[in-house]
Amino acid sequence: MSYVQSPRPRYDAPTYIPSNAAVRHLWGDEVSGEVADRIYVSSDLIHQLVFTLPPGGAFRHSTDYRTIFAADEVYYVLSGTLVLSNPERGEVHLLHPGEYAFFRKDTWHHGFSYGETELSVLEIFAPPPSQGTSSAYARTKDLLQSPSYSQDDLIGCWPMAQDVARGRSSIRIIREPDLLWRLEGKHGQLLLGIAVSTEHLTVGTGYLLPGKRSEMHSHGGDEIIYLLSGQMSVRSLHGGEQVWAELSPGDAFYVPQGCPHQYYNLSGTQARFIFGVAPSYLPDKERP
Repeated sequence: MSYVQSPRPRYDAPTYIPSNAAVRHLWGDEVSGEVADRIYVSSDLIHQLVFTLPPGGAFRHSTDYRTIFAADEVYYVLSGTLVLSNPERGEVHLLHPGEYAFFRKDTWHHGFSYGETELSVLEIFAPPPSQGTSSAYARTKDLLQSPSYSQDDLIGCWPMAQDVARGRSSIRIIREPDLLWRLEGKHGQLLLGIAVSTEHLTVGTGYLLPGKRSEMHSHGGDEIIYLLSGQMSVRSLHGGEQVWAELSPGDAFYVPQGCPHQYYNLSGTQARFIFGVAPSYLPDKERP
């Protein structure tokens, strides 16, 4: 099958995106493998989707589908088991639910579903495809002809060479102890664990206790919120109007750059969510 560009759903105002409203897209071919995407948003600043693979499924690359981009990419495993590789360097990484992978521009990447259940991964990407960072950029790169899935030079010196392997790794695996924690609000209502924060993208996990609400705040970039568990509502102000949405797990909410918003947990259980902001998490007035 010849190349088909992925859809780019975009919004001009704060928008509630239930899981069943995400835009479906199947990409790939017989060489690369086929991947099912559910794209929630693809604005001028941020791109966010959930992709799935069946047990034993995989994506690699082909002439038409080259998995090397000009962006910061974050993967968060929702379910299943992900084996993620940089086939140019022979790196192989194993990820379980609740773990992040992060890689930057010009990183070849292949993914394999190695569990007994469907693999589901949340992906956040910036700068987004609308800036020419995905397929248009990938087609300018030389095709990787000989993928490798092992680092043979480390055989015979493991685990002594762990620091060497870590130092040359192009893919960073981020687990809960690696998060940068912060409390936001005058009374610390909102607990955030930052997994990645670069000049292009900030991604992390948020926690809101039952009966709590965050303070009204805004960011120096577009934000996408994806609810992992519990119940959470988002209140946003735009053009003198109030937007209110009640999220269930799998739902998302898009907030344009600079738009004031806050989170409410009106339920009896903790709400847990993933957030991505591009390009700047801090408002303009607070940037270093």
